[in-house]
Amino acid sequence: MAAKKTGGLAGVVAGETHLCTVGKEGAGLTYRGYDIYDLADNACFEEVAYLLLHGKLPTQAELDGYVNKIKGNRGLPAALKQVLELIPADAHPMDVLRSGVSFLGNIEPEGDFSNQSDVADRLLSCLPSMLLYWHRFHADNVKIDTATDDDSIAGHFLHLLHDKAPSEVHRKSLDTTLILYAEHEFNASTFASRVITGTLSDMHSAVSGAIGALRGPLHGGANEAAMELIEKFDSAEAATAGIHQMLANKDLIMGFGHRVYTTSDPRNAVNKKMSKVLADEAGDTVLYPVSEAIEKVMWDEKKLFANADFYAATVYHFIGVPTHLFTPIFVCSRITGWAAHIMEQRADNKLIRPAAEYVGPPLTSWVPIEKRQ
Repeated sequence: MAAKKTGGLAGVVAGETHLCTVGKEGAGLTYRGYDIYDLADNACFEEVAYLLLHGKLPTQAELDGYVNKIKGNRGLPAALKQVLELIPADAHPMDVLRSGVSFLGNIEPEGDFSNQSDVADRLLSCLPSMLLYWHRFHADNVKIDTATDDDSIAGHFLHLLHDKAPSEVHRKSLDTTLILYAEHEFNASTFASRVITGTLSDMHSAVSGAIGALRGPLHGGANEAAMELIEKFDSAEAATAGIHQMLANKDLIMGFGHRVYTTSDPRNAVNKKMSKVLADEAGDTVLYPVSEAIEKVMWDEKKLFANADFYAATVYHFIGVPTHLFTPIFVCSRITGWAAHIMEQRADNKLIRPAAEYVGPPLTSWVPIEKRQ
């Protein structure tokens, strides 16, 4: 019997996980059994990180200890700072994080995997530090102290970016997007991390590979593309006409549809609500109406729904994040899902090596070079 073929492995079950459901009837998006809406409404990102990495929601004492551990892990070694300073100002920020994680693996090697939870917590703590040390060094010519005392990763990120503690609305908005992006089953970057892990490689290598996969615009870069699209239009009317024209031209429009969800992305409703609150706070009369107009045309004409990336773009814009840093925020969140999958893969490891159906030339006889045409 011939092996089942499917484009991009769509619909193929590649393994089991205790971590997440995506698009499951009656469950939607869940992390270890908890509905994403419950988590977005009630949890902080640190609780969700603990849930994914340690298997349960923390008690208050456990959460306090975890937050303190994260605070203590934010500082960067001098050698890593030197590397970040040497990376060019015009480098892609995802390349910065990939290089930073890889170098950290050289100076803080994981070893025999017995401290894998500590490695995961260290990466969770210092990824924002890596990104923003590089950004501020090149954008503002300053060498920032990354060891802030902020009680949340979201607050730490915005503090380093803006040189001041953020408003609670801005901090909570970023915190919520970190929760929404934390985990998403066997997506491209997570699967890449599990393939690397399956070879018994170290966590830094697996995370570096995941960052490389997330860098691609068909996976992690859609929020940046969405922001660039939204900023093209100065009114809802212009957006409506412009998107109709783009559809007629068969142009690619990012931020819509999903490989797994069929009718809606459950994360979109949360991001859209936050975008509206932030737009009202900022007195915005263009970006949010333009976003709604684009969303309406895409649904009316193509029955394509906005995914998590579309309204996340304006959320990040309204809290003052430069567009080129949108996708790296995804990394600062998804490190929790990646690390949890790496540890899950190790717990019952098998080398991941699928088969391929050969469709090339038939067996061919060797031809001496002087007789080749």
